Amino acid sequence: MPNEPKIVALIPLRGGSKSIPYKNIKEIAGHPLAYWTCKAAKDSPRISEVYVSTEDSKIKEAVESLGLGIKVIDRPAEFAQDTSSTESVMLHFMESVPFDILVTLQATSPMTTGADIDKAFEQFERDNLDSMLTGVLSKRFYWTREGKPLNYDPMARPRRQDFAGTIVENGAFYITKRAILEQYKNRLGGKIGVYEMSEDTFVEIDEPADWEIVSEALLARKSAR
Repeated sequence: MPNEPKIVALIPLRGGSKSIPYKNIKEIAGHPLAYWTCKAAKDSPRISEVYVSTEDSKIKEAVESLGLGIKVIDRPAEFAQDTSSTESVMLHFMESVPFDILVTLQATSPMTTGADIDKAFEQFERDNLDSMLTGVLSKRFYWTREGKPLNYDPMARPRRQDFAGTIVENGAFYITKRAILEQYKNRLGGKIGVYEMSEDTFVEIDEPADWEIVSEALLARKSAR
């Protein structure tokens, strides 16, 4: 429909991972890591175009070989440093690609599915949100290192079954209206919502130990189909 907002997906893929070299295209559960997030974005009918932003020719070639119809944006090296923020990549992307709403997905969260994106958008529209983050419910009690409680009263310690818990950001994806990105230069702003995901999406692949955990989870999901 002509009045519907244009929704595009952006997946930042940098070649300079130190903990796991070239982890974004390293094979996990039978596919390169980036495949799982690219596939999730392509599986969502809400998303009209899917882009990868990278500075690395090897990653670009790997993404194009996936056969998913992913478009690649060449990222300037200045936005691909260890100190570069995701926002810098989003703002660079905004300069060359028209959209109304941007979904920024992290390849380090390969448990994300197209269904997650669609359900998040149902909530995004229902609650008339401007931006959204994803998270997992945690029923842990959090403290500062200085010994101050963050999410409960230790003088009235609740039973687990009575404890509402706290949402922990899992970094899977973010939804941002273009106007918010333009105004705040940030992925989050305006009326912010949280989409709660399943517990198995909590792990982000940053270290080799994370790789083994997620690999087993992905293989288990594949075998269950």
